Amino acid sequence: MSGFRDFIGAILNPKILKSSHPQIPVKLIVGLGNPGAQYKGTRHNLGFEVVDEAARRWNVRLKSWKSVAGLVVVGDRGVVLAEPKTFMNASGEAVGKIAAYHHIEPADVLVVVDDVNLPLGRLRLRRSGSAGGHNGLKSIIQYLGGEFPRLRIGVGRGDLRWDLADHVLATFERDEHDAVNQAIGRAADAVELFVDAGVEMAMNRFNAPDDQASE
Repeated sequence: MSGFRDFIGAILNPKILKSSHPQIPVKLIVGLGNPGAQYKGTRHNLGFEVVDEAARRWNVRLKSWKSVAGLVVVGDRGVVLAEPKTFMNASGEAVGKIAAYHHIEPADVLVVVDDVNLPLGRLRLRRSGSAGGHNGLKSIIQYLGGEFPRLRIGVGRGDLRWDLADHVLATFERDEHDAVNQAIGRAADAVELFVDAGVEMAMNRFNAPDDQASE
C-alpha cells in the first residue's frame, strides 16, 4: 500500500519523480548528435535539435548528467529528455545508463536520429528495427537490443560523389532551412504524441501513407 501512495505522491509532486524515485516508470526521449560547437547545426545533430525544441515547449533546460549526457526529467509529463555527450558512435553508453537508472524499458525509449536514406524533412517512426547503417542506433542496440522505437528524420543523401561522413557532418544549405525547421517542428509534435498516446498513435499520424510497414 505504501508503494502505491509513493507512486501517487510522485505523480502529484514532480520533484519526487526527479530525485528520490528514479524507479517510477517514465518515457525517455533521446536525441542523437555530437557534442561541441563545431557540430551545431549539422545534419547529424538533428536529433539534438528536436529534443531542444521539446525542451523549449515544455519550458525546461537540460543539465549535465553523470558526464555522459545533457538531461532533464519533466515530472509533469512523466518523461526524461536526453542528449548523449559520448559522441554519436558511443551513444549507447549514455542511453544504457539513463534507461537503467530510471528503470525505463526499451519500448518506452524513443530515439530521434537523422537519416540519409530519407528525403529531406520526411519522418519515419518505427516501434523497433535494425540500425539501418546508423552508427548511433548501432551503439544503442548493443545496450538495449533492437526493440525500442526510433524516429528517423530525412536529411537527404546529397551528391553521391561526396563522402557520407562529410555529408552528415556538414551544415544544411540555405535553401534547405525552411524544410529542416518544419521537420524539427513536426518531429517535436511526434515526440509529444508518443509521450501522451504511445507509438502506434504517433506512427499513424506522422508516417507517410506508404510508410506504415515495419522495418
